[in-house]
Amino acid sequence: MPLKLSLKPGEKFVLNGAVVQNGDRRTTLVLQNKASVLREKDIMQPEEANSPARRIYFPMMMMYLDEVGANRYYDEFAERLTEFMGAIRNPEILADCVAISKHTMAREYYKALMLCRKLIEYEDVRLGNVASSVPAGGRPG
Repeated sequence: MPLKLSLKPGEKFVLNGAVVQNGDRRTTLVLQNKASVLREKDIMQPEEANSPARRIYFPMMMMYLDEVGANRYYDEFAERLTEFMGAIRNPEILADCVAISKHTMAREYYKALMLCRKLIEYEDVRLGNVASSVPAGGRPG
């Protein structure tokens, strides 16, 4: 199934590990085969992994972007998810954590990554960071 990307002028995205930037006009790209694609707003820099949920998101993002080298990031992901689950009592969020783990074990990294966004949203609400966007490393959105 093709993936259709509508890009704003100057918008960046990662395509199979390469950073690509749109030109000066709005454009649409159609990807005809499977590829790892992540929009600029979903890309987190290492220094932005500054909270428990973001420390889960970052290694998951790296597994998605570097599927061949995913094992390099797995231990960090598993440790951070385990810590997070030990501190959370919300049954819905715990169920999301279990789903993230299942998607990861099935190598469905994009699905897991999108669920990680829910953990960041939950964390932001709990910590009073409701104005921050997800994930963009806490940059206001």
